[in-house]
Amino acid sequence: MVEEIRLGDVVQTRKKHPCGNDEWTVTRTGADIKIRCHGCGRIVMLDRQEFLRRRKRLISQGEVPTITTAEEQ
Repeated sequence: MVEEIRLGDVVQTRKKHPCGNDEWTVTRTGADIKIRCHGCGRIVMLDRQEFLRRRKRLISQGEVPTITTAEEQ
């Protein structure tokens, strides 16, 4: 399984959320991962290890981040 986590990734979790949905969108990455439920909009923050353990599969991957230099700004 791909270990790279990007903003905008849509993942399926092993267990369903109480609202009945199992698809989430990644909204923040780092040491902690913030995800938003597609069903009810609930936001959950998990540490990286917990997120990797709970996800079942990657449905769609977010865009590749672009790096801007100080000269471009």
